[in-house]
Amino acid sequence: MQTPSDTIEMYLLAKDGNRPHLMERAFAGGALLRMDVRQGDMGFPPLAHGRDAIAETLVRHFGRTYENVYSFCLADPPDPACSEFHCPWLVAMTEKDSRAVRLGCGQYHWRFAPGTRLAQELSIVVDSMQTLPPSDIHVVMPWIAALDRPWCDTDRAIATAPSIPSVHAVLEALARTPVLAPSSLALAA
Repeated sequence: MQTPSDTIEMYLLAKDGNRPHLMERAFAGGALLRMDVRQGDMGFPPLAHGRDAIAETLVRHFGRTYENVYSFCLADPPDPACSEFHCPWLVAMTEKDSRAVRLGCGQYHWRFAPGTRLAQELSIVVDSMQTLPPSDIHVVMPWIAALDRPWCDTDRAIATAPSIPSVHAVLEALARTPVLAPSSLALAA
């Protein structure tokens, strides 16, 4: 039987690995995606409705722009019986065209369909997204690749982070952003 943890892990595998066919194992057919980009120049639409639209936004479009994607949920896996799950996230990637390194953090707010445990709703908040020069790949990617995936301990991520101002800016944003369940109005369809 699929669990919320399986659903989240499948989503990350689909997104990070540019595998849109896996989205059917992460999202219900009529799922809803909300994007709230608070800082950074990520070009996401604020809303996508349906698994195909979500796959287009979070996998195909994303995969045309980024590579070397590593995403982390900075929490323990959710309880198998939960209907909602909220956690901070951390992501690192490189831009295909410029080779610049992107590092960001934010919040995931998941709601799971009863029975299937597939994602019924996902709200992604981007609290910080920094662009680093291509030369920083040699420092950022070894750090990111050494972290446990997809469930990572926040303290370990912070303690092992490279001493680069843009990295510290993301980690400071992560530290000051409490993860709270969004209001019921924010997730209402």
